[in-house]
Amino acid sequence: MYLKIILLLPVLFGMGGCLRNDTERGIAGAAGGAVISGATGGSPVTGAVVGGAAGYFCRDLNVPGCQND
Repeated sequence: MYLKIILLLPVLFGMGGCLRNDTERGIAGAAGGAVISGATGGSPVTGAVVGGAAGYFCRDLNVPGCQND
């Protein structure tokens, strides 16, 4: 179960640099949150909501690397 997450992390972090605005980061966060939540036995819907919110608001929270072009 945790092996899936470990294998997905480089892909998710690698794609983070390609995202140019809040909407793209929100969609990627929702997808990543759903996959990780489902892989750990949680609810994919809840993971998508939390991941999408984290991706969308990361620039507002001054997370390094979350800047709009």
